[in-house]
Amino acid sequence: MSLAAPPQDPHAPRFRVRPPANWMNDPNGPFRWRGRYHLFYQHNPDAPVHANVHWGHASSPDLAHWEHHPIALTPTPGGPDEAGCWSGCVVDDRGVPTAVYTGVDRDHSGLGTICLARAADPDDPALADWTTLPTPVLTGPPEDLDVVMFRDPFVFRHGGRRRALVGAGHADGTPSVLLYDCDDLTDWRFAGVLLDGRDPAAAAVFGDRATGWECPQLFATRGGEWVLVVSLWDGDPWTTGYLTGRLDADLRFSARAGGMLDHGRDFYAPAVLQEPGRALMWGWSWEAREQGEAGWAGVLTAPRVVDVHPDGALRVTPAPELRRLHADEPFVTAPGRAALPAAYDLTVSARGHTTVSLLRSASGAELTVRLDPGEGTVALDRGDWPRAKAGAPVVVHVPPDEELTVRLLVDGSLYELFVGDRAMVTERVYHRPDDIRELTVPSGAAVTGWELVPPTHG
Repeated sequence: MSLAAPPQDPHAPRFRVRPPANWMNDPNGPFRWRGRYHLFYQHNPDAPVHANVHWGHASSPDLAHWEHHPIALTPTPGGPDEAGCWSGCVVDDRGVPTAVYTGVDRDHSGLGTICLARAADPDDPALADWTTLPTPVLTGPPEDLDVVMFRDPFVFRHGGRRRALVGAGHADGTPSVLLYDCDDLTDWRFAGVLLDGRDPAAAAVFGDRATGWECPQLFATRGGEWVLVVSLWDGDPWTTGYLTGRLDADLRFSARAGGMLDHGRDFYAPAVLQEPGRALMWGWSWEAREQGEAGWAGVLTAPRVVDVHPDGALRVTPAPELRRLHADEPFVTAPGRAALPAAYDLTVSARGHTTVSLLRSASGAELTVRLDPGEGTVALDRGDWPRAKAGAPVVVHVPPDEELTVRLLVDGSLYELFVGDRAMVTERVYHRPDDIRELTVPSGAAVTGWELVPPTHG
């Protein structure tokens, strides 16, 4: 089954992972198995609202062709996940793909348990069937830590052993990431607090607004630096942040730099797949309109390759496999005006102050991207297309240079803007029937744009 969206909804992304209908949120357990990429995600199969949480499932041989599979994890009546199979990861446990996830029972008091499910047939390249273990491997946090939020396990390797992170929030409002030893996935032992909101580097980057850190992800870069990614919870999903630094032999994380992971307002709960030589990241983009009004809600972003610059800032670029979605010829190669398709991949470079227009309303208002290489700023101004919350321009700051390049991936209502390889902005824009999708690029800039088309095998 393809991932093409219903043609009647022009806002539905066609080339990103999303179920055919109903609710989606966090990506879970990106995993490579026998030549295929597998992506799981939080999913309500019955309605476009956040409830009845299952794990949906899609897979791809190449990050461009995606296929749906049957639901992977379903809540078990009377079991530890009766009230939902919530976020987690997937690992190879001695040749058996194993989901490590948050289970919530019907007496949920705010704390999840850590549950396991194993692929019923590891030889099945689709990994279509999963068997849940009836008993949690971890029933909650250590009692002496006064933890009031506990969820989202992430398993990684360090020093030849398997370890895990769990996102947490404490009764005094301090967010943290808890650390466990779980070399045997059925035997979890608390190993301390990896990091909390009182850490000077974390406080300087994230401030004190978040009361919990969700969906922690920790991975090593090609240069040996480590990256910690957290989703900042302040009673609701707020935003995402990262810290880069060193993870020593005693599992002490020392941060040296950090920042907002995505500067847009429609990106949360990213999940990372560490491959040999690179790390891939997907995030959840929620709806910036009334949820469920079209019978679906939520989409995953394009896969992003993440690394670290020498100054400690995150390096982020779209996965090169996405070029498989390009049409045979670009639709624009020179400054001027051009009609924009519903889905496209656009790159603009400029050496001076440049304003690129992407959408025009009947009243003449424009959705623009403004580049200022000298100041090192890029602004996405969508003031005439307000969100459910604020619609002010999103301004991104990067080191000034002689030339500034932006790359924009648009798929229906999903806008993913990459400022060089130093910043990203994810926003949802819902155009009106009388809006005109037209690209305007002034002279002096360089531009190339490709329509996205359904990929073909071979």
